Amino acid sequence: MKRHLSLAAILAGGALLASLQATSAIPATLLGVPCSSPPPLHCPDEECPGALIANSGNAVDPDTGRSFLLDYPCNLKRNEKVTLVLNLHGGGSLGNWQRHYFPIMDFKDKYRLVIITPDAGVTADGRSDPNPGTWSPTVDDAHIRSIVEQVEGAIGSKNIKAFWLAGHSFGGQTSNRFIMSDPFFTQRVDGWVSLSGGRLGSKREDVRASIPRGSGGPGGAPPATPPAQRTAPAGGRSGSAAPVAGAPGGGAIIDAATLPEKPFSFIYAAGDDEWTEAGVPKESKWAQKLGCGPQPARPREIRDTKPGYVYDARAQANPNKVWGFKP
Repeated sequence: MKRHLSLAAILAGGALLASLQATSAIPATLLGVPCSSPPPLHCPDEECPGALIANSGNAVDPDTGRSFLLDYPCNLKRNEKVTLVLNLHGGGSLGNWQRHYFPIMDFKDKYRLVIITPDAGVTADGRSDPNPGTWSPTVDDAHIRSIVEQVEGAIGSKNIKAFWLAGHSFGGQTSNRFIMSDPFFTQRVDGWVSLSGGRLGSKREDVRASIPRGSGGPGGAPPATPPAQRTAPAGGRSGSAAPVAGAPGGGAIIDAATLPEKPFSFIYAAGDDEWTEAGVPKESKWAQKLGCGPQPARPREIRDTKPGYVYDARAQANPNKVWGFKP
């Protein structure tokens, strides 16, 4: 499992504000959330505790009472230009698991990132969604729009130089739904990072290897962990027993084969064992629509030799390499 994607590739190129200090000597406080580097609620390099992964966040949405994770540069200056990232976990997973699966919070200071990582599947009155851990238009969309607006208001919309969606599996498919059907996101999006989720211009079954169906493990939707029970013990090296994403048990999906109208940057990432027998697609319909040139004969490779912070440590009745291995 990759520990992180290259952010050089991804980022090439006062009412809600309690206080934004202009120097790095004093940590900033954004939306009442103290800043720290390393970021808060951060896993160690190995044996990440399940209780830490289960923590739902260091910030609270006053409109819903729901927690979320907020990371930002501690030396953020007033009117500084930043990249805002909404980071969505996969079906049946958790926000802080996603935050360590795609740990761009480790690069918040270097690349001037403000990162929002929410949890799915908890209603405003605290009751669990019928499909906990899956992004639901009726349960989650208003909450997500609310926290994005709050962070925008605290930073200042004019100071957001780019808005990116990042999502793993069902979180990637949900990102695509936002782009295709929600004007709130359509007018904002500048880029989308899809991690084993939707690939623009392709049906999922055309690029993803099949996952065996069955009970007791990642054959369909992995068993979700209700909010009241998110205290699973750590499992294995660099692991936690927090669930990971799979085929969602509920929610809405829009086929990524339908290309959006608005142009934006797009990055698709999948594990070596996720592709069908055809392998990595030789062309991109999205690149063709944008008028991009052909892929280079020798693409630049990015090698990551460090193990990941997290993996799915639950017992799997029907293990399949598509679900990945231990770090």
